[in-house]
Amino acid sequence: MTTARITAVLGPTNTGKTHYAIQRMLSYRTGVIGLPLRLLAREVYDRIVAERGPGVVALITGEERIVPPRAAYWVCTVEAMPEGMGCDFLAIDEIQLCADPERGHVFTDRLLNARGLHETLFMGADTMRGAIAAMVPEAQFMYRERMSQLTYTGSKKLSRMPARSAIVGFSVENVYAIAELLRRTKGGAAVVMGALSPRTRNAQVEMYQNGDVDYLVATDAIGMGLNLDISHVAFSSLIKFDGHRMRHLQPQELAQIAGRAGRHMENGTFGVTGEAPPLDDAVVEAITEHKFSPVTKLQWRNSRLQFGSVKRLISTLEERTNDRWLTRVRESDDLKALKTLGGDPEVAARATDGPSVKLLWDVCRVPDFRGISSGEHASLLTHIYNDLHQLGHVSANWFGLQVRRIDRTDGDIDILSKRLAYIRTWTYVAQRNGWLRDENHWREETRAVEDRLSDALHGALTQRFVDRRTSILLRRLKQKESLLADVNDKGEVTVEGEFVGRLEGFRFRMDKAGSPDEAKTLRQASVQALVPQFHLLADRFYNAPDPEIDFTEQGGLMWGDHAVGKLVAGSDPFKPGVTAFVDDEAGEDVAAKVQRRLQHFIDRKIAAGFEGLLALKNDETLTGTAKGFAYRMAEGFGIIPRGEVADEVKALDQDARGSLRKHGVRFGQFTIFQPLLLKPAPTRLRLVLWSLAKGLQEFPESPPPGLVTVPAAKDAVPGYYAMSGYRAAGERAIRIDMLERLADMLRDKDSRGGFEANPDMLSITGMTLEQFADLMSGLGYKAEKAEREKVKAAPAADSADAEAAPAATAEAEPAAPAEETGPEMEVFYTFTWGGRAARPARPQNDRPRGKGKPKGKGKGKQQGGNKPQTFAAKPKREKAIDPDNPFAAALAGFKKD
Repeated sequence: MTTARITAVLGPTNTGKTHYAIQRMLSYRTGVIGLPLRLLAREVYDRIVAERGPGVVALITGEERIVPPRAAYWVCTVEAMPEGMGCDFLAIDEIQLCADPERGHVFTDRLLNARGLHETLFMGADTMRGAIAAMVPEAQFMYRERMSQLTYTGSKKLSRMPARSAIVGFSVENVYAIAELLRRTKGGAAVVMGALSPRTRNAQVEMYQNGDVDYLVATDAIGMGLNLDISHVAFSSLIKFDGHRMRHLQPQELAQIAGRAGRHMENGTFGVTGEAPPLDDAVVEAITEHKFSPVTKLQWRNSRLQFGSVKRLISTLEERTNDRWLTRVRESDDLKALKTLGGDPEVAARATDGPSVKLLWDVCRVPDFRGISSGEHASLLTHIYNDLHQLGHVSANWFGLQVRRIDRTDGDIDILSKRLAYIRTWTYVAQRNGWLRDENHWREETRAVEDRLSDALHGALTQRFVDRRTSILLRRLKQKESLLADVNDKGEVTVEGEFVGRLEGFRFRMDKAGSPDEAKTLRQASVQALVPQFHLLADRFYNAPDPEIDFTEQGGLMWGDHAVGKLVAGSDPFKPGVTAFVDDEAGEDVAAKVQRRLQHFIDRKIAAGFEGLLALKNDETLTGTAKGFAYRMAEGFGIIPRGEVADEVKALDQDARGSLRKHGVRFGQFTIFQPLLLKPAPTRLRLVLWSLAKGLQEFPESPPPGLVTVPAAKDAVPGYYAMSGYRAAGERAIRIDMLERLADMLRDKDSRGGFEANPDMLSITGMTLEQFADLMSGLGYKAEKAEREKVKAAPAADSADAEAAPAATAEAEPAAPAEETGPEMEVFYTFTWGGRAARPARPQNDRPRGKGKPKGKGKGKQQGGNKPQTFAAKPKREKAIDPDNPFAAALAGFKKD
């Protein structure tokens, strides 16, 4: 009979030990392999299934049990390895965990007692050589060299972390914080923790392996044999909580994790990041040279248990050993639970025989996946034990209620993680043979709930820690691939199918990003892809017709709905400059093309809008005073209040005036202007050019077109109303062409003796009598208010006579009620030129009602009763012109013309 061979395959990480064990197992008819993690067990299971098919491969972990009828190869966690199977081959991976304070006693038990019929392999670190030689003297040793070199690179900031890096944290909070920072700066990271379900972990790893993200944030779970394409490992801390206290990691623990960098023949690097201090030289040398202190103590717990009573079971579990290589494990969770349940009166009453005590021990070994208090966990175990002992199974109603409570996929990462931990408890219970009546149903049900929660957790992790858009763009940039950008008719920009922002003219408005670093990364990737789009857009803009381009009243330049530039002051008010709004990344050629097109537009706009004024300014036939006045007109943008150039107007002879009139210049009594420039389009442009010339920070807007008068603001910029084509007078400003029409109507009125407004005056101004009086006051007139008896309307037969009579000059007050007596009164105003009033007006309260006769030298005839009076001024050719009356002075000027 051939003696079974026992071999210890030892060496550092990346030596192919696990791969060697799988190949040895598949060379036999049957085999079992024990692995340290559920995640690693699933990875090995998938590899063997891919090679031999699912019909012959079983997977057994605490929460997962896949056992086909013809199973020949069993992949298990070390704790879940079936005993007494008699397989041809048996292997235990990461055998150095015999020294682990938490789980070491399980690995030690397998080292001492688990054997294959033909071959047994123990794989792990070379630090176990002495212990294995002492405890298993018949074992042979095989040392395997690392296939690649490992180099220490010191400390790096996360923002400078190279691609294909794994950053290691030792708490959930630390892992999440690192992943969040990587999302902002690098597009995201995959997250791998031991508490994740295999389904969630595989989904996260797949993102990393296929290049959706270039970074992995993990706990020390990656140190246990997970095979990933990692080039660099960075420790964010050198301290961890081991379940009892915070402690520094040992060099061999750091080496186990760092060794995940560099797979197969590719070299790897390791270092520190964040607040982790640099590694000591001695530690670095130990890791790179794979030289560590040997294991001198193995954790041990007696496995020859006696179930005569709870007390006896506890006694055998606490039995000590005299072997110098073995040390009794500290009190574990299952022993603690046994002591608690053993003290419960009902449980103690049930656990009085061997089978009952053994059942109690099986229940106490249910792990506390939920991480709740020991009291709550003990209460749960008590319920399970009582059901099993009394009913022979766990109550389906109670079990189903527990499962349904957590079968929800809403909530954030923490909530989903907690539910996933809870379902692991019920999955573990469902996997125990005989604990549930319809165990196949409940195994499928709990697995389905775990899958749903796993998918939801993967989605939540991805949503929180992966900016897929930035990640994709950065990967393409790194691979130096050309990025394909597309801009739809709404200006929405997509790069490689990912929405990144909008083009507003020639400026890229990036979609909202989570942080400045993230925004910088996204913009870098997006703008590079947009460069060809900028050139295409510039060509289209350059060939766009002028009607597609416009200017705003603040000097902005628009192409459709998008700002593409602004006007700036130039050396000549009629030749403003242009600043184009073009992103720097678009390039100088694009910016120059946009600037040229905008300059052409505004030059043509000014040439068309001020054609008459520019012709006047550039008329080489004008000479002398006419030439000088033409420049004054240009300086005033075609509108000059007459008072500002009174002396220059007087200096113009008839020939000079005639030459100016040929260019459309009108010498009004208040303003000298070109009527064509009062149209809305030239007015709007004139205000912009005038604001630029004055260096205003905020440009005043032009009044709405078509209004004869507008409210006059007290704080308006001096000169604003003239540039708007208006003259401020009192509370309102009147359009200058209508003011000149009013001046024509006033020319024959007795401005010294007094006159009243007629309906034509009110009509052209669109004002009430009160407003008109305020306007006249603003123009230099005195408005004297009075009341008189209202003229009654003539009978219908005398309608022709009534039409011949002057119209009422005031708005009638409401008629008195029929029962009241007395004449109906009306308000009227008498206007006199304020420059030289004949005599002070008597206060209104002193004047008798109805006696509103204006004072002056005018001669008039009262037409019966209280009818309105009319006045006609006598010719006064023999008197000098009143220099304070602009109407009279202008009239004299017209006569000379």
